[in-house]
Order: sequence, then C-alpha cells, then structure tokens
Amino acid sequence: MAQKPSIPKGTRDFNAEEVSKRSYIVDTIKNHFQNFGFQPIETPSFENSETLMGKYGDEGDRLIFKILNSGEYLSKVSEEDYTSKNESKLTPRISEKALRYDLTVPFARYVVQHQNDIEFPFKRYQIQPVWRADRPQKGRFREFYQCDADVVGSKSLWQEVEFVQLYDAVFTSLKLKGATIKINNRKVLSGIAEVIGAQDKLIDFTVALDKLDKIGEEKVKQEMRDKDISEDGITKLQPLFDLKGSFGEQIDGLKSILNTSEIGQKGIEELEFINKGISSLGLKTAHLELDVTLARGLNYYTGAIFEVSAPKGVKMGSIGGGGRYDDLTSIFGKPDTSGVGISFGLDRIYLVLEELGVFPEAVTENTKVLFINFGDKEALDCLKAIKALRENGINSELYPDATKMKKQMTHADRRNIPYVVLVGEEEIKANVFTLKNMKSGEQSKLSLSELISNFSY
Repeated sequence: MAQKPSIPKGTRDFNAEEVSKRSYIVDTIKNHFQNFGFQPIETPSFENSETLMGKYGDEGDRLIFKILNSGEYLSKVSEEDYTSKNESKLTPRISEKALRYDLTVPFARYVVQHQNDIEFPFKRYQIQPVWRADRPQKGRFREFYQCDADVVGSKSLWQEVEFVQLYDAVFTSLKLKGATIKINNRKVLSGIAEVIGAQDKLIDFTVALDKLDKIGEEKVKQEMRDKDISEDGITKLQPLFDLKGSFGEQIDGLKSILNTSEIGQKGIEELEFINKGISSLGLKTAHLELDVTLARGLNYYTGAIFEVSAPKGVKMGSIGGGGRYDDLTSIFGKPDTSGVGISFGLDRIYLVLEELGVFPEAVTENTKVLFINFGDKEALDCLKAIKALRENGINSELYPDATKMKKQMTHADRRNIPYVVLVGEEEIKANVFTLKNMKSGEQSKLSLSELISNFSY
C-alpha cells in the first residue's frame, strides 16, 4: 500500500472556505493600504544568502531556510571542510541563496538597490509569504504571510499618527471591535535605563520589564537582579511599576521619573505628539494605550513602538506591531534613512475573527446557483443561460454529468450552493427556468431576465 502523502511540519493546506476568509482579510487590509496612499511592491521568495544572514542575530540566522546550490553542490567543498563538519565553513559553499525570513530586510535591500528610481518619502505595502525554520506550535508556523506597510525617508511623527488611524480603519472594516493599540518609545526605555544606572544593560533590563504582565513584579525584579542590575536601580524603578491610569496620567508619571534624562524627555514629547493627534482625530473601533513595559524588538526600533492586542476575552498574542527605525538601510550602505512601519498578523486576525464569529456570511459564498444536468440537449440551454448570468457577475455553473438528480442536489447541498436551476423539456418549451431555494425548498418559474434580476442585488 502506498504511503499516505503529507506536507512539511509548520505548513498548511487551506480549503475553499479558509482561502475565502483569508482573502477577505487580505483584501480589506490591501484596500486600506491603498486608501492611505501606500504603493505595492513584491520581492523574490528567496534572496542571496548574504542579504539575509547576519541581519537577525544568531538565533534568526539559525531559523533561515537555506537553499542548496543546483548541480553538484559538494564539488566546491574541500575534503578538510567536509570532514570537519564545520557549518560556518561548509554552508556558504553549498548554499548561496535562502528563503526570506521577513519582508523588512528585503525591503531595505529594495530601497537601496532602487533608490534612484524611488520618490522619497516612499510609502510601500507588501503582502507575501515568509519562511522560518521555527518549532511549529499553535499560532506559529514555518510558512506564513506578512502584511506590512512602511514609510521611508521622513522623520515626521504624523506618520505614526496615520499608522494608528490605519490600524483603526482596518479593524473597523473587519468588525473587530475592542482591539488595543499599545504604544511606547525606545527613547523612554533608554531614559529609564539611564536613570537607574543600567545603560550598559539596556537589553537585559527591557527584556525583564517586558515580562511584567506575564510573570508579575517580584519575578521581574528577581530577573533584573540575576542580570546584575543594582538593588538601588531596582528601587528607583518602583514608580514605574506603580504607573497606572489614562494616557495623560501615565505621561505625567513618566515626566517625574525621567526629569533628569534628556533622551527620556524626548521620548515623552514624541508620545505626547502622537496622543494629541489621535485625540483630535478620534478612533472608531480601536483604543490607544500607553504601555511603558512594551519593548518589542528593542535593538531594531529607535522611536515609537507599537503592538496590537486582540479584544478582551480572546486568548491570542499580538495581532500586529511595528515602530520607528532610524537607520534601516544602513545595513546595505545607505545611512540616515529614517522609516516607520507596521504589520498585520494575518493568521492571528483570522483566528480572532473566527472565535468572535464576525466573518460575513457572504465571504464564503462561491457558486450562487447550480444548473442541474438532464442531458446534452438541456445542458446546452443551461450553458446559454449560465453565460448570461456570468456576464452579469453571478457565479454559476453546470453539474458536468447527467446523473441522478438526487446526486446533483446532494452535491449542491454539500457545497452550500444556495440555489439550483432545473431546465427540463417542459422549461425549454415554455422558455422558463425553475429556480429552487435549497434552504426553504421554495420553487418559482422565471424568465431569463427575471432569473438575472433575482440575483442582481
């Protein structure tokens, strides 16, 4: 017996319903990207290894899928390198390309490579799959889509304001009420580290602080002690742990904590600017919230940091995130090009919409009406009508085989096709079509124009 076929771990097949729902989310996001003035680009599924390697840290490098060179890829490997099993020496000789790990580094490469053809500030969006050799688990896959939007070539904080509006616009269209857009600023985190005398331990400090919601205050403090952050510094952090209230109240608390830090004060000014803009413009569905523990990719971001959480009651990690980066393109030789961007988590948004039951019913509709096949003569008349229906934007099809009517009806029912049309000798003579509602069982005889009008709404 042949072995049952399978797919690699961390990848998925999607049935027609799932594809339709995913397309609904993507189309919604894409429409708003374009409405906000972002232009689409696409980059190759794989890049030269040198483009990707070394851009994500040691852990990221290990998660990049390498592509073996074509042909006799071992011919360039010396016997010494082969027998030594030294990966750092062996890999570059047998693999010169890799699947993209994210859309950001390829975007940076794109900007530098095409800088003479780009009009700055450049607003781009990109919706494409990425691959990571991660351990598969719930909500984490080896192949998944990213939906990114970025602006490069502008330091204006109005871009951050617009990105908050963009999140709100998308979630409003998706009927995803109650999402929280959390915001912080890298400069604020740097200022806090400065105040407690831990500038040299900024990463250790923020990694611990970022866990406050998950492990609680005492365990965060213990983790900081384990990272050799002084007891005096931890004591100075106490007002931060007690920081609560509205956006404005937390800002007032931060001003007191960071009154001796110039960089911290700068971060506060940026947060105030964004909050003031959003307060004036308003949000329809989402809520903007200051979260001073938010660190998200600290090495990468230089200003505002965003992370979006699902509505309360839905157990899900972040469904979006992003922030300001001042030197994205320097890794490819173009320094001082500031940018800011956000991303939507397609797979997690799908799961949230599914849990909340807010997918519109029409999203999964495919064929609207199935014509029953009674034989070649009747089938030809059916196809003439189907042609007219399709020209009017009505999804229609003919059952291909003149088999038992019960089998054809069962087929329509299993595919959730809401209507069937019966065209037998009687209908041909009278030049009418018998339309049956599969849900109610109601039948009516209609002319072709009436049949078209029945679905034109």
